[in-house]
Amino acid sequence: MPADAFVPEDDALYFLPLGGSGEIGMNLNLYGHRGKWLMVDLGISFADDTMPGLDVIMPDPSFIAERRADLVGLVVTHAHEDHLGAIQYLWPELRCPVYCTPFTASVLRAKLHERGLNGIVPIHEVPLGGRVEAGPFAVEYVTMTHSIPEPNALAIRTAAGTVLHTGDWKLDPAPMLGRVADEERLRQIGDEGVLALVGDSTNALVPGATGSEATVRETLVDLIGRYPGVRVAVSCFATNVARLESIAVAAARHGRHVALVGRSLWRINEAARANGYLADVPKFLSEHDAAYLPREKLVLICTGSQGEPRSALARIAANDHPQITLGRGDVVVFSSREIPGNERDIGRMQNQLVAQGVELVTAEDAEVHVSGHPARDELVRMYQWVRPRIAVPVHGEQRHQQAHAALAGDCQVPESIIPTNGELIRLGPDGPPRVVAHVRSGRMALDGKRLIPLDTGLMRTRNRMVNNGASVVTLVMTARGELVTAPQVATMGLLDEAADRDLLLDVIDAVREAVAGLSKTAKADDAQVKEAARIAVRRCFNATHGKKPVTEVHLVRV
Repeated sequence: MPADAFVPEDDALYFLPLGGSGEIGMNLNLYGHRGKWLMVDLGISFADDTMPGLDVIMPDPSFIAERRADLVGLVVTHAHEDHLGAIQYLWPELRCPVYCTPFTASVLRAKLHERGLNGIVPIHEVPLGGRVEAGPFAVEYVTMTHSIPEPNALAIRTAAGTVLHTGDWKLDPAPMLGRVADEERLRQIGDEGVLALVGDSTNALVPGATGSEATVRETLVDLIGRYPGVRVAVSCFATNVARLESIAVAAARHGRHVALVGRSLWRINEAARANGYLADVPKFLSEHDAAYLPREKLVLICTGSQGEPRSALARIAANDHPQITLGRGDVVVFSSREIPGNERDIGRMQNQLVAQGVELVTAEDAEVHVSGHPARDELVRMYQWVRPRIAVPVHGEQRHQQAHAALAGDCQVPESIIPTNGELIRLGPDGPPRVVAHVRSGRMALDGKRLIPLDTGLMRTRNRMVNNGASVVTLVMTARGELVTAPQVATMGLLDEAADRDLLLDVIDAVREAVAGLSKTAKADDAQVKEAARIAVRRCFNATHGKKPVTEVHLVRV
């Protein structure tokens, strides 16, 4: 049933993912109750090779933007890009209050400043463990552990029941920075009764438990001690503040200073220190300062663990960084996981480093990274504490969600429902969970300075141009259809027009013949003339190159 034809029950509780279900990234979740909506997270993902010219993609918020008068607020679970990165682009369509804890607020304000929205978006800081009243929703923040400061689960209470929205989380008895997950409060919420757990599925296929940040710190201390006399660089996710502290501790143990190389690292460093984190870590050096230190006295922390083309480490690997170089015998530690889809960029960068004589250390060689998401044993413990009636696996691809739902069943959770983006699900208060309507759930992308929908012909045309090239034909004709001059043909991505002059002349001749062969009536019809010229160009290039270029025909009548 389409959303427009669906009439919600006032006392029912609905869940609607518009991003982050059936995929990892771009989280946008909505809860509906008594005619009002609460949004949880608003994140981005990153474009891949099938999206030329694009950088970030995000959920299409059209459904809720059309109902923004009923949107009571946006609650952000934590400061990772896939949970808050779209706020700076999409908030003008929503214009609702935003709720988040202090560190997340600092990160968000820096992003809003870049878009000229700082001071315009109403940000309400919520203390750790704090509560928010928004329309018919009462939201309690529950402290969790993750790979960033101040991650939170949300206990969302309504007259129809309580939902525990886990956000991203793990169980780490020694996270090294911030608090451990609030097991006692989770147990209490479970005792109060939980209608549904809407939970992280990322590592639902991973057996056991995720490792501890304490182990990573020990490994880094040992690793840096193995490489005296050379420069050591460590690449990690910029938002992993505990990892920054661990690297700084490991460097200090061996008499080394630490420099940050990359703008996103400096932004996170500022947000962390403004909120009391990294208080015991000496100020980091800049990349300019680092250039003057002996190699054996320095550890570099670099952006670029995913091979991002303009990141610090990618530029260093390409010998394109203005201050920092690495050479034979130096070491780069990849203290991160490889995000699916980034393998090619990471491999290219790592090959460039190896070609310079740099030694690489990855998570396959040593325990230099642990995930921020719960493996199966941690999921089991969560279900033992909370004991929901319904499991709703999100934040994962289908295989992760299916594994999560099966595990919830093994934990005696009575019912599960696996959502996909755009499915409006009735959770309660009674009866089994069920899909009651489908709504629009497309994707938007930042294309230069504007937002565009990805489900239009624009990207299809751009991909055809990338794969087949493009051409422009200019015809000057009389009103009766006679060519005044020879057709002009320009090509992009097909010919070296100086070296392939004869081929270009063949194309011009093909266009001339195609137009000349039209009937008198057809020659007087602009549309038929343009189509004849377009087909002639495409046939010619298909015969010689196996390509069918995107072709535009300009026709001028004189």
